[in-house]
Amino acid sequence: MKIWIATGGTGGHVFPAMAVASELASRGHKITISCDGRTDKMVRDSAPKKSRIVHIWASGVGAKSRLNQIYALFKIGVSACGLILRFILFRPNRVVAFGGYASVPVVFAAHVWKIPTYLHEQNAAIGRANKFAMRWVKTLMTSFPTVSGMPKTATQVVYTGLPVRSDFLNVAGTKIPNKNHLLVTGGSLGAQILDDIVPVAIANMKNKKLFVTHQTRPENVEKLQRFYAENKIHANVLSFIRDMATAIKDADLVIGRSGASTVIELETVGRPAILVPLNINPDQAANAAAFAKLGGGFAIEQSKFTEKWLAATLTELFENPARLEKMAEKSLVENLAAQKIADTVTK
Repeated sequence: MKIWIATGGTGGHVFPAMAVASELASRGHKITISCDGRTDKMVRDSAPKKSRIVHIWASGVGAKSRLNQIYALFKIGVSACGLILRFILFRPNRVVAFGGYASVPVVFAAHVWKIPTYLHEQNAAIGRANKFAMRWVKTLMTSFPTVSGMPKTATQVVYTGLPVRSDFLNVAGTKIPNKNHLLVTGGSLGAQILDDIVPVAIANMKNKKLFVTHQTRPENVEKLQRFYAENKIHANVLSFIRDMATAIKDADLVIGRSGASTVIELETVGRPAILVPLNINPDQAANAAAFAKLGGGFAIEQSKFTEKWLAATLTELFENPARLEKMAEKSLVENLAAQKIADTVTK
């Protein structure tokens, strides 16, 4: 079967797409992957062997000037026309889209040729691009059991979960180490509020017997290293964590943002967390709420994420390791997403 996988925008769209591409390729299907310029290298580095890679001319339409929005829509329209013509010569049997505006022209071209199309929503609240594209797809696959903001359509909805890289699957379900190890990460770009609040909160704790791994922006590394050292807190401050699966496995508790990939990685490994959603992103708030509902941790608004609250919460958690273990158990969700998506697409 010839299967076209559409992705682009960010790693949060690309890595799940590559996990599914690898699963489908291992089953003998011929894979074509389309992406935009921002993710071209990312895709080429992780795509399965013998897959074909196609560049899509597209960019986000979101918070931009009216002129830039019109230009972004123009690029999507041109790409859609090009794909409609391309599908005359190479018409896939299935299209699987992983969200973002780089997926929209592929979904529309597939609709024109009546190609069965499947769309994946990574967040617990449906994104703008997916909401727009849903009118043209056969099936919407979701990362979370419930998704808010869904339009009323005849599209079938299937809960599959969000695919993760194999290194997370390799450490799934491991027990927390009970070594007072705290992981702080704001994602690849860091998060300033975590840098401002977390070190001060730990410094205010009576018992500072924590080992902290803190990922931050490159320009903040030296300042945080100095603060931790001056307050006699054992810490490893990094601008980038290459092996995030091991970092999560080695942690008793994680403090971070709540992008879909972060939340699903925590659920896959099974680690308790304090999640602070980006306050301008309703998707992150929905993701954090879904995680907290499992009993795996806390979802707290930025305005309530204070040094006093965090110091008290960390003290209570690390003085009760049995509670951390219970939270870890509740957070664990078996991740068979790549297989489920492959099954759904090819059945």
